[in-house]
Amino acid sequence: MIALEVINLSKEYSGRLVLKNVTFNVREGEFFVIVGPNGSGKTTLLRILDLLEDPTSGKVFFDGEEVDYSKDRVALRRKIGMVFQQTLLFDMSVYDNVAYPLKIRGALTKVDIEQRVMRMLEDVELLGFEQKNALTLSGGEAQRVALAQALVTEPSFLLLDEPTANLDPKNVSIVEGVLSRLNRENKTTIIMTTHNMFQVERLAQRVAILNEGEIKTIGAFRDVFGYQSPLAW
Repeated sequence: MIALEVINLSKEYSGRLVLKNVTFNVREGEFFVIVGPNGSGKTTLLRILDLLEDPTSGKVFFDGEEVDYSKDRVALRRKIGMVFQQTLLFDMSVYDNVAYPLKIRGALTKVDIEQRVMRMLEDVELLGFEQKNALTLSGGEAQRVALAQALVTEPSFLLLDEPTANLDPKNVSIVEGVLSRLNRENKTTIIMTTHNMFQVERLAQRVAILNEGEIKTIGAFRDVFGYQSPLAW
């Protein structure tokens, strides 16, 4: 079953085409990775999929329903979790940062919120950090908080913009472990951008190469790159 379909998507800034007729689909429960050099349009594409920006032209479908970018998209955005390369956390405790998305929705009891938050902190190996101010954490710890914050609402779609680009090997391993388990056990559809080809080989079920705003090829890692891992971009 197709979870996400993008058809002839283009994005223009001040007369410059950043994305050019991008077309691809992502299957339900798939770990789909987009690679490409800086400036290829990866972040812009994810921001459109996260409904933070409107496309200039083209269509996006989630679960078979076309996104109407002219209407209120709050209900659809609640199905989507997003983790940016640059961590964005509030000046409050780790616990409150992770609990925030649940509190603003107002659908759960205090006990339910606590159970979800503590489960997520355990998953990202941050139990014991609950009362620490999130802004005092290391870069790797902060990124794990951001990941827990995105996952605590149990999204159907998880978007990640180079989530481990600036992390040390220990934190990379933890983040990759969380993502792999999430995809394998919860069947969450994951779309991630990265420069790291070795990470693509470890995680991706299919990979797309995006360059100069265009999808050049899509396929399984070995079909796209061959049996030998290429160097990172």
